[in-house]
Amino acid sequence: MFKMTGLFLTVMLPLVVTTAADADPKRWMNEGWAQTDFSKTSISFNEIVSGGPPKDGIPAIDNPRFKPVSEIDNLAGIEPVIGLEIGNEARAYPLRILIWHEIVNDNVGGVPVVITYCPLCNSAVVFDRRVGDKVLDFGTTGKLRKSDLVMYDRQTESWWQQFTGEAIVGDLLGADLNLVPARLEAFKDFKTRHPSGQVLVPNNPQMRRYGTNPYVGYDRASAPFLYQGEMPEGIEPMARVVVVKRKARKPVIVALAHLSRSGTITRDGVRLAWRAGQSSALDTREISGGRDVGTVEAVSDAPATRGTPLAYDVTFAFVAHAFHPEIPIVGK
Repeated sequence: MFKMTGLFLTVMLPLVVTTAADADPKRWMNEGWAQTDFSKTSISFNEIVSGGPPKDGIPAIDNPRFKPVSEIDNLAGIEPVIGLEIGNEARAYPLRILIWHEIVNDNVGGVPVVITYCPLCNSAVVFDRRVGDKVLDFGTTGKLRKSDLVMYDRQTESWWQQFTGEAIVGDLLGADLNLVPARLEAFKDFKTRHPSGQVLVPNNPQMRRYGTNPYVGYDRASAPFLYQGEMPEGIEPMARVVVVKRKARKPVIVALAHLSRSGTITRDGVRLAWRAGQSSALDTREISGGRDVGTVEAVSDAPATRGTPLAYDVTFAFVAHAFHPEIPIVGK
């Protein structure tokens, strides 16, 4: 058990920072990565740390099961879900499941997608799984970079940064996954918007303690786990921020506390709105009892696309700074 700022995390994984000697591709090849081309990389291998579990030790969900919204009776209305709508299909992916699996490979509205969640970054992002003429399936490497999940694709065993969707090691080096707009929202809001929607349920309800948070107190920590980079100035590293991600344009980053006080903010062609009523997945043992962090909506405010949903993430300030140090955090 690990102590942080007087709070205890219940997660029992052997979280061990990788040393320079451990950051050796030859060693990794003997750990199940013989197919990964480590000669192709855009990062320093010293940035990679072990999160504890081995390759696929945190198992991705490859054959997701769903039930209609009307049949879900064990999910509190305030609990967080990733709401995804493509074409005529709408699906909700509860964080009570994703916190234990981190990746779901799915097809929604005819589009192959990967739904991802990194608990240490509170980063919930959806990507299109198509790269060129390949449809990729993703799993967990057991590695972290800048405290963020490093994924891999099973077709080439290239490594991918979850927060950015960029291939950082291997044959697909430099490729970018296309973002798919989704909402991190309260289940009651998804249910209201999509009364005929589908909700992800565990393939094996006994596999994990679904509904509980293995990172109790992480929300209230003063510093992140397994992060050795520079901290942001003028804002607590674990404060939530909204990062609106736009292809070929700089992201817009806004402090969640500032947005919640304002209600709505318009900046650089982006309109953000906040309302109360969503629990944090990383606070109390029972996710349904987590503190209210509210729900964000991000849409375009540009004349030609006004009202169009935008891809966004509600993450921690240290994460936004680690990957976008040049972008100021509005309202910090």
